[in-house]
Amino acid sequence: MPLDQETLDQLLNTVDKFVEQRLRPLESQVGEEDKIPDEVIQEMKDLGFYGLTIPESYGGLGLNMSEEVEVARVFGHTSPAFRSAFGTNVGIGSQSLIIDGTEAQKQKYLPKMATGEIVGSFCLTEPDAGSDAASVKMTAKLDAGDYILNGTKRFITNAPQADLLTVFARTNPAEKGARGVSAFLVDADTKGISMGKPYNKMGQQGAHVCDVIFEDVRVAADTLVGGNENVGFKTAMKVLDKGRLHISALSIGVAERLISDSLKYAMERKQFGQAISEFQLIQAMLADSQTETYAAKCMVADAARRRDSGENVATLAASCKLFSTEMVGRVADRAVQIHGGAGYIEDYGIERFYRDVRLFRIYEGTSQIQQTVIARDMIRRAEQA
Repeated sequence: MPLDQETLDQLLNTVDKFVEQRLRPLESQVGEEDKIPDEVIQEMKDLGFYGLTIPESYGGLGLNMSEEVEVARVFGHTSPAFRSAFGTNVGIGSQSLIIDGTEAQKQKYLPKMATGEIVGSFCLTEPDAGSDAASVKMTAKLDAGDYILNGTKRFITNAPQADLLTVFARTNPAEKGARGVSAFLVDADTKGISMGKPYNKMGQQGAHVCDVIFEDVRVAADTLVGGNENVGFKTAMKVLDKGRLHISALSIGVAERLISDSLKYAMERKQFGQAISEFQLIQAMLADSQTETYAAKCMVADAARRRDSGENVATLAASCKLFSTEMVGRVADRAVQIHGGAGYIEDYGIERFYRDVRLFRIYEGTSQIQQTVIARDMIRRAEQA
């Protein structure tokens, strides 16, 4: 059930104050140390951020898609690493369970995910399976009623901190495509699981990513998401549709932050005896950024409403992800340009955002995958007409 407007406004106001007063002052520190302070993580847990989308019946806030994108947008006003800390619990780390899990599985994990006691992670990508998610090679073989997992997952967000892994593995080796893949809920401390060294990344310091290696990991049959084999790929796609709208909204929030910082700088910076905001070419960059951000905001709001009403929004989510993430990349580039030399040094934080947003066009499906999803849907509809 959606929140009433007053309650939603109170939530957004709480998030906005936390972002402005608590997180923004820490941006440079987190960028340098590659770590979010433990006390900030605890504050985010206490404020309920880890359970934003987990149903109220399991201790979460139960936000619908329209409400979730509003919160994600406000969190975009600071470094993306902060949102990433709880982002997997809100999105890909919990949604397989929420969408397709059994009641027993939900009861076991969701209440602790809502409080942040359990941090979830989504193990789909492999060395040879990323954009081509259907080519998963990790195996899950039945053995005396259990499954034995073997394989490696790559670039797994929050894996170093994870307690629960949603793992996609091939249960039917005869099926080479999507139909042979199943999803499992695996405790991260299960014997045979090891974590690789966290990657040194271009941006988003403070958000940790590593490989997860499975060597003869024995899991019970009741860890199979929903208790059903060979439907894991369908589960993954449902999760990614939702995640793409979330990342789109986050991109809008970052764009708003960059526009605000750029406008403030342009009005203060003097050249040729006047503020550079008086120069038409600077105004053009500001206007283009504002217009594209507004367009993305309208797209995401529309797609979120449609998803809440029960409509299949796979193609709309792909359209939002494609436009919004490419948009924020352009806005970040213009922000550097408006700031000039100041945009290229760490002091102003613009160069950090420039690096941070580059990932948005890659994870949750690259821009090229979104283009493929959109075009295939266009062709399918034309053939059916």
